[in-house]
Amino acid sequence: MTTVVPTSEEDPALAVVRFTSELAWADAGPEVAERQVSTLCLEAQECIVMNKWLELASLMLTSADLIFSKVSEKDLECIFTVICNLVTKSESPDEELEMAKLISAKITHQPNEKPALRLKIVFNLYNLLGNPYSRFRVYMNALNLALNGKATEHIVPSFRKIDSFLKEWGIGILDQRDLFLTISNVLKENKSSGKESFKFLTKYLATFSGEDAHTMSEAKEEAVRTIVEFVKAPDMFQCDLLDMPAVGQLEKDAKYASVYQLLKIFLTQRLDAYLEFQAANSTSLKSYGLVHEDCITKMRLMSLVDLASDESGQIPYALIRDTLRINDDEVELWVVKAISAKLIDCKMDQMNQVVIVSRCTERVFGQHQWHTLKTKLSTWRGNIASVISTIQANRITEDGSQAMQGLMIR
Repeated sequence: MTTVVPTSEEDPALAVVRFTSELAWADAGPEVAERQVSTLCLEAQECIVMNKWLELASLMLTSADLIFSKVSEKDLECIFTVICNLVTKSESPDEELEMAKLISAKITHQPNEKPALRLKIVFNLYNLLGNPYSRFRVYMNALNLALNGKATEHIVPSFRKIDSFLKEWGIGILDQRDLFLTISNVLKENKSSGKESFKFLTKYLATFSGEDAHTMSEAKEEAVRTIVEFVKAPDMFQCDLLDMPAVGQLEKDAKYASVYQLLKIFLTQRLDAYLEFQAANSTSLKSYGLVHEDCITKMRLMSLVDLASDESGQIPYALIRDTLRINDDEVELWVVKAISAKLIDCKMDQMNQVVIVSRCTERVFGQHQWHTLKTKLSTWRGNIASVISTIQANRITEDGSQAMQGLMIR
């Protein structure tokens, strides 16, 4: 038989059990309520004496969940502060993890009811945890709560710290995969920057590098989604998707080969290739929510970037007109659009009807682009060395001349 040790002041956990159970059983009548409250309080006292913190947390959550809609937000926050504080009493990381899972799952299982308050409570729990993996699991629950409760604005700011979180948590590939995909879904729901959602989607796909074909196949749907998001985005003109195995598997896939072909056109070909593709795949493009006119606009800019990448550094107006399939009086307009999008730096020579390019953005940055960059850097270093040698030679000559003049004066 358990001996209950009396205290001068009631334990906060016991006070919460008493308060929540009284509210939960208030409608059952005084006689039933008193019996139930006494039973629950006795169980709570036994848990406290025996240091059964996981059992106590479960007991407290049962009543607290029933009264979520019956008390003020301030009272709820106080109640859950006491419950969450139980994790600090755990005697092992495993026990803390189980308690964290239990508490956060209970808080988040009704996401549409006071989601902002629930998120606040979850993050209070997060800050009380000492085990890094426990923190990760609670953070994942917070992400899903924000997503399902349509309260994403409360969690999006935390994404700026994801890199430091990853170092702290030390999680494996499978957990990283789950994290990146969930964050991307939160950003999509939040209608945040398409680039941010795309960034986490590519992080997700990158976790499949080195996996076998069976595991890689799990990423097919998201690989397609990533391609479609890139094609749709009016402000993204460069990516490394073609180098990703998770994307490469689509090339010979019976269902998704056309999507891979579309990506390849946008990253390596010009407008004429897209128009030919669209004529044969118009229904497929519409099924992915792609608007033909928007694709033409982006493909014209991508084609202009491809023209600008020519090593000659000059693009005749006529070539731009023919490649982009526009009128003569639209050439300069599209060049200005490319400049505004920071795709190229150039000058327009209206007299000679050419565009003189000083810099352009690469649509892909692979082995060839690295080799070109290396060559340019080597040339630049050689030029700098030549300039330094010339300056030093002139300085020696100047010093010698000054010395000679000094002798002559004497």
